[in-house]
Amino acid sequence: MKKNQLIIMLVSLFTSMLSFAQQPESQRPKVKVTGEIVEKTTNQPLEYATITLINTKNPKALAGGITNNKGEFSVDAAPGVYDIKIEFISFKVIEIKQKEITENINLGEFALSEDANQLNEVVVRAEKSTVEIKLDKKVYNVGQDMIVKGGTVSDVLDNVPSVSVDTEGNVSLRGSDNIRILIDGRPSNAINVAEALRQIPADAIDKVEVITNPSARYDAEGGSGLINIILKKGKNQGLNGTFIASTGIPETYGVSANANYKTEKLNYFTTAGYNYRTNEGGGLTNSQYFNPDGTPKSFLDETRDTERIRKNFNGRAGVEWVINPTTFWTNAINYQKNSGDDIDLINYNEFDANRNFTKATYRLNDGVAASENVEYTSNLIKNFNDKGHKLTVDASISRNTDDNNSIITGTQGKNNTLNNQVQKQVLLQADYVLPISEGSRFEAGYKGSFGDLNNEYFVLDGVGDRINSLSNTLEYKENINAFYTQFGAKIKNTKFSYLLGLRWEDTDIQVNLLDTKEFNTKKYNNLFPSAFVSYEISDQSNFTASYSKRLSRPRGRFMNPASNYSSNINIFQGNPDLDPSLTDKYDIGYIKRWDKVTFNTSAYFEDTKDVFSFVRSPTGRFENGIPVILSKPINLGKEQKFGFEFTLNYTPFKWWRINSNFNLYNVQTTGEHSYIDENDVVVTQNLDNKANSWYARINSKLTLPYKIDWQLTGMYNGEQKTAQGKSLAMFGMNTAFSKDILKDKATVAFNISDIFNSRIMKSYTYFENQTSYGEMQFRKRQFNLSFTYRFNKPKNEREKGSRGDNNDGGGEYPG
Repeated sequence: MKKNQLIIMLVSLFTSMLSFAQQPESQRPKVKVTGEIVEKTTNQPLEYATITLINTKNPKALAGGITNNKGEFSVDAAPGVYDIKIEFISFKVIEIKQKEITENINLGEFALSEDANQLNEVVVRAEKSTVEIKLDKKVYNVGQDMIVKGGTVSDVLDNVPSVSVDTEGNVSLRGSDNIRILIDGRPSNAINVAEALRQIPADAIDKVEVITNPSARYDAEGGSGLINIILKKGKNQGLNGTFIASTGIPETYGVSANANYKTEKLNYFTTAGYNYRTNEGGGLTNSQYFNPDGTPKSFLDETRDTERIRKNFNGRAGVEWVINPTTFWTNAINYQKNSGDDIDLINYNEFDANRNFTKATYRLNDGVAASENVEYTSNLIKNFNDKGHKLTVDASISRNTDDNNSIITGTQGKNNTLNNQVQKQVLLQADYVLPISEGSRFEAGYKGSFGDLNNEYFVLDGVGDRINSLSNTLEYKENINAFYTQFGAKIKNTKFSYLLGLRWEDTDIQVNLLDTKEFNTKKYNNLFPSAFVSYEISDQSNFTASYSKRLSRPRGRFMNPASNYSSNINIFQGNPDLDPSLTDKYDIGYIKRWDKVTFNTSAYFEDTKDVFSFVRSPTGRFENGIPVILSKPINLGKEQKFGFEFTLNYTPFKWWRINSNFNLYNVQTTGEHSYIDENDVVVTQNLDNKANSWYARINSKLTLPYKIDWQLTGMYNGEQKTAQGKSLAMFGMNTAFSKDILKDKATVAFNISDIFNSRIMKSYTYFENQTSYGEMQFRKRQFNLSFTYRFNKPKNEREKGSRGDNNDGGGEYPG
């Protein structure tokens, strides 16, 4: 069978290369053979393709190597006459006979075409590592991670190096939530990004790219970097696909399927799924109040129980058309519909100065949520030649609605809240790449993003009358036009590469409060330079240094002045007068590869002006004698962050793989905030703060007897001081088991999320006359069982990137 031939070929290649590596120094290679290997129909580089040189006079004298992520190879060989073989699994072999090599030579580009027979017969294929560490980004391959089976995108992101997701679903990178989230290279159009990520099933995700210092080709938004979520797109010839069913505790179940049908000219792909999810959570806030002389005045204990139920349908369908060998056009429609219930019960227990119980009250928020998102995307790629000269054009249009209505009942009466949002978004983008000479290229492009959001928020009292002080209608319009250019090259006869870029963005934002006739217009334009330098120490190690200027625009809940009214004494409210923050970002990195180990480390520094920060302050209002506290975002002033991070991939044995990530950082903020207290006195808070914190994650995957795979992941967030208190440390652990059945056509997986039920956000907050201790757990421990069935699709298939993707080039180093 072909698979046996494949195994023999790999063993022979490994043995011959090992023998070659053990030759005496005098017989070591003296000339360098280079070139590039791509896929013929798409012109996409093939990573891990092999090149073998066999000396015709001495067959034992072998040389060989594999391609990097750009499809490039570099092989050292002694001068002589060679038979050259170019190979990649499931592709036709290219052979060159009697090639005389006497000096350094570039063999040019080899275009491999698919072998239909091998595509139908090959079952065992090289399995990618769960985490790939590259110079400019980390790539997390989702398909092999059992922990996220039956989960959502939020679960996926919570297992990605450098990324963490808190109990409310907010995503942060290197400890900062100042990031930009992309889906297939485009910004997420969802109104509530955290909620949207919890609705997309993990099974729809192919991989996640983490780019901590993007180049000028990417949006300038995201002070701490970008996270690019890439959806699955099958590429195997013929009809193939996957079916997945899952169930869990608390009550959770779902079914999803993806199918792909590929012909010579057309590739049809579709994904559909339904999920019913129950998230049980809870929290508490214990507050102590003081008299002006510092003596205890009273105590208030709040306990909260939450249950969020979501019914979600996701659908995606598209077709990729090979117009001719150099032109590809992809069109797709994405549809998502969600509905659900939000139940939030808060019990209040009041005590006097001696902690004697005085009164109990409650507040029940019974909410109904519904959203519908529709998006059409189109992508056109024109390759002018096989050297990388190409034009890419993207367009998308979307419409999102999000409705949340609640009935709030309690000891003090009844209220209704209605929050209805409609968002429309149009995106246009063009990217042009021109190779100028060997090892250098020029890029330029344009991007236009045009959005319109209308948000109606009403709070009604017990008899149905609107409470004007808590209600508003927000109109938010955002138009952004951007141009960029960059040039990269590898300096001849050196090991240095560089990439220099400049981006210009013009922003026009309108934030209008229609009820109160408050109109805010913010217009600004900025230049965003970027620079990257790479030094190739050896084939196994590289050093990089980079700089970029980044920007963060306030959006969504940051800008919306609608109050979160689930608690009438702890209220959150957005700030429509927020200004964008600007960040100067520096990064120095080093990567080293051994046979079983890949080590990547970096030191980074971020200098941010007008940074967003949440502050809590008394409003001067009281509810039954209890002061009402308002939490809102402000432009604090300045923040400087210095950190050190390393990622380690270690494979001690074929059956055991370990990935780990560690991040240590120091944050220093400078600024102040003023508010008016209950006596109409202006109070100024000094919010200067210095804090150290660290974050660690380790993931172990090993194969047990009877071919049972076991995965265990642990993560730890260190304690961090804040300007108004501190956040306590948090630890969590997940585990999963999986077993292939039905001749490896199906897989059964069982996972436990938060084994010890310990992922609880805990914090202290200090005011002049009040201290509070709080806990919040968005999701309690969960159990999940899933069944996956594959048809005409091997478990470890290597799917090639879609020709319609436009995810490359941002931080790639030339050369």
